[in-house]
Amino acid sequence: MALIENNWAERLRMYITSIIQNQGHKLIAINNMPDHLHLFIGLNPNQSISEIVRFVKSDSSEWINRQKLANEKFLWQDGYGAFSHSKSQVDKVVNYIANQQEHHQKTTFLDEYRKMLNDFNIEFDEQYIFKLPQ
Repeated sequence: MALIENNWAERLRMYITSIIQNQGHKLIAINNMPDHLHLFIGLNPNQSISEIVRFVKSDSSEWINRQKLANEKFLWQDGYGAFSHSKSQVDKVVNYIANQQEHHQKTTFLDEYRKMLNDFNIEFDEQYIFKLPQ
């Protein structure tokens, strides 16, 4: 499985920013780790969350592969997590996304994701949780 590498991560974030803006959304924050991406978006009501996620994943993976940035074919995993936040939480979420590298020194992505699901009282089945990169 190809991962997001530091030497092209900034280019990827810029590319995804343009995808989101071109779809009429407002990107509030973006950051990544090698195995996942965080986006905080002010959504255009004319497009569903699933549509923008599908568009970002397909367009960005095609771009990564066309640019030959990854050592092997790049594909995003199936699925995504989406959470809504009130305006009062904007600064907290922006800081959370900005500090991903520091945060993941203490917490794995899977533990982080499970915590979010629990914090939002979302029931889940472990068999459908994201898989660790191999």
